[in-house]
Amino acid sequence: MFGRGRLILLLLTLVVTLNLGRMAVQESYDGPGALRVTRNVVIPPGGTATVAAALHRAGVIEYPLIFEMAAWLTRGQGPLQAGEYTFVAHGSLRRVLHTLRFGPAVQHKATIPDGLTATQIADIINALPRATGHVAPPPEGSVLPQTYDYIYDASRKAILARMQRAMRKALAKAWAGRAPGLPLDTPRQAVILASIVQLETPVASELPRIAGVYENRLKQNMKLQADPTVIYAVTKGRATALTHRVDDHDLAVDSPYNTYLHHGLPPGPIAAPGVRAIEAVLHPAATKDLYFVANGAGGHMFARTFSEQLANIARYRASRVRHP
Repeated sequence: MFGRGRLILLLLTLVVTLNLGRMAVQESYDGPGALRVTRNVVIPPGGTATVAAALHRAGVIEYPLIFEMAAWLTRGQGPLQAGEYTFVAHGSLRRVLHTLRFGPAVQHKATIPDGLTATQIADIINALPRATGHVAPPPEGSVLPQTYDYIYDASRKAILARMQRAMRKALAKAWAGRAPGLPLDTPRQAVILASIVQLETPVASELPRIAGVYENRLKQNMKLQADPTVIYAVTKGRATALTHRVDDHDLAVDSPYNTYLHHGLPPGPIAAPGVRAIEAVLHPAATKDLYFVANGAGGHMFARTFSEQLANIARYRASRVRHP
């Protein structure tokens, strides 16, 4: 009889405890949470206890046991996901669980500016936070410059592969819509010329005209004489600028990329051109210009004849004397 009474008491105690626990969970479920400021938190793979511990360390929840009970009582809504998520300040337990089950992972940004070399691009990718692994410099000109999203623990090789797929897609689309009569036989030649045009000017509106100059030169079998190709040869693709102005010593560098020594396009791209540069070489300006020189204000002066080019050079030098 005594044993039966103890069992009943034990069962009653258990029921009361469970009810109290359920009431505590219900009371905490929609109330304000412990997190003081919105923050991103990495949730490692593992069971509910592992998730609760990570949230507690980050200050998202105050009582791990209540979180575990709430997760168990709502388990029919789906599993808790590992990854990096944004938890809002004072978010309720309901909202925390919803974030872990259905919330989007935090998106990080990888920005590749126009006109970088493969070595520079690899340096950017290898410095990306929250990504894993290491990449070697990709083939020159194989990456499309733009901003890409990636999530925590993303593979840097996978990020690079996406950048290269984007270039293939953009190039195929641009090549299919190219203007007729271009002195370019393949998409690769378009990328090669676009990489030169990209590095010649920071002024987007000038890209088609500079492309027109170089394509006029190709049609007339003139040397391109493009300074960016000399810089690529001198630096072996590690930079797009020199610490000094291109001089006679640089122009004499024996390299197939030196377009002052060799006719036609160099053997490969010298940087990663953006979409606007690619479109410029596939839709160049209708011009008879064969020359251009810096105007001292970030843009260029264009000329049809060498005598006009010499006059523009004299004007540029005079402007540098007036405004050194």
